[in-house]
Amino acid sequence: MTTVVSRIEHIEVEPGVRLAVDVPASFGKPVVVLSNSIGASLGMWDEISDRLSGQLSLVRYDTRGHGKSDVPTGPYNIERLGLDVIAILDALKIQQAVFCGLSLGGLTGMWLGANRGERLAGLVLANTAANFPPASMWRDRAAAVRTNGMGSLVQATLDRWFTPAFRERAPERTAQIAEMIGATPSEGYAGCCDVLAVADLRPRLSDISCPVQVICGAHDPSTPPARGEEIVTGIKGAQMVTLDAAHISAVEAPDAFAHELKKIMSRAVSAAIT
Repeated sequence: MTTVVSRIEHIEVEPGVRLAVDVPASFGKPVVVLSNSIGASLGMWDEISDRLSGQLSLVRYDTRGHGKSDVPTGPYNIERLGLDVIAILDALKIQQAVFCGLSLGGLTGMWLGANRGERLAGLVLANTAANFPPASMWRDRAAAVRTNGMGSLVQATLDRWFTPAFRERAPERTAQIAEMIGATPSEGYAGCCDVLAVADLRPRLSDISCPVQVICGAHDPSTPPARGEEIVTGIKGAQMVTLDAAHISAVEAPDAFAHELKKIMSRAVSAAIT
């Protein structure tokens, strides 16, 4: 595993709002943008960075309201999350990239594919769905964190995100992720809950034309493989793989996840040539 030097930049995506972006020291290799789940920071991609930073130019960022990014007042919506990515690409002078989003990040990827497809060489949609009903669950969760803070959600989130076997064999990484969840700003988390309550990309899936790889977790209670199959049905040419993991498959099954990322890069290059 090779780690390439990178730096954190705070990139303005709209007036007065800056997002924390982990930028590689150089862009000599194909670019992949990594977008995290709700409740996580760019640190959830550490395993993928360890495996692929020597082969790809990885751009990781903290979604607005998360990690070290600004926490603007809401309301948040899926268009704004997608435009944040375009602002990052513009700031870094990246014309096209493969976008890899997990959960909320995957929903952002679908919006990008449907609305800014010219900026995408390919899409990885991991542990995600085109909508996340019921809305009441997300509104209740937003209200809970606004009232009680993130600490009340940590254990239940870990139970959804990872299998018991992973939590047992990787207690240190599980503890790191628990800290990541707990450190998420309550208002940022709640704002993204509001996104998940209402966003529905199902009618737009057929507008996505770039190469698409869907990644599911066999043990994922939040977005089971059946939700991935819905995406594959809606996007012409999309492919799907199921990994031995729960919801955060990039952490629990990083070797297999990295392999799928390399495969979509090859498909993207082939599509560009043809």
